[in-house]
Amino acid sequence: MVTATEAKKITIEIQRQDTPDSEPYFEAFEVNYRPNMNVISALMEIRQNPVNKEGKASKPVTWDMNCLEEVCGACSMVINGRPMQSCSALVDKLEHPIRLEPMRTFPVVRDLQVDRTRMFDSLKRVKAWVPIDGSYDLGEGPRMPERKRQWAYELSKCMTCGVCLEACPNVNDKSNFMGPAPLSQVRLFNAHPTGSMNKDERLNAIMGEGGIANCGNSQNCVVACPKGIPLTTSIAALNRDTTVQMFRNFFGSDYMVDN
Repeated sequence: MVTATEAKKITIEIQRQDTPDSEPYFEAFEVNYRPNMNVISALMEIRQNPVNKEGKASKPVTWDMNCLEEVCGACSMVINGRPMQSCSALVDKLEHPIRLEPMRTFPVVRDLQVDRTRMFDSLKRVKAWVPIDGSYDLGEGPRMPERKRQWAYELSKCMTCGVCLEACPNVNDKSNFMGPAPLSQVRLFNAHPTGSMNKDERLNAIMGEGGIANCGNSQNCVVACPKGIPLTTSIAALNRDTTVQMFRNFFGSDYMVDN
């Protein structure tokens, strides 16, 4: 005997695109409801049996995923008009029918899968890592003051999901603005005692074209961030840092590291 819960169906409307250059279209699917089901679970159901709501056989849906626990950031997509992680988007908390679209800030590869090279290139541009001399044991590194470590840890939660770039109105195909995530990483690595050796290099990178001056202070990014990272606080701090850096560049001040 089938209970009412077991018989319940949910409708998923997916924006599909067969190739990067083809026209997008919507296709609706129905999946069986399960308690505590997330969007990824629904997509997996569709992949196992790609038959649309009209009963016609279709192609399996393509999307990115990895950790399935809101750590990797790979499964970002637009759900009911809002960019978010599909692994933590519970079906019970969403309006129905559920509408899935790719993040349009990035080029679409196929269906819900996008190419986030734009964001990763920006991270390379700002040198979002701490350079070391080699892979051998360098011993214990310099310690950070507890006050600084606490806010730096919040910035380190960034999983490069791209949600903040999708939410930002200044990141689009007509702008080369690098977006909130790379800017926040500049503040993070400039705060590190070793990373601060490249502080001037990072600040000069974001002072150039597509850098911090392109931020319109809409504050959409901090609202959309799945990890609650204080992105606007980072941008405000970097505005001050780049102003100081501008004067250093102009007056030819000696290189100085602030610990």
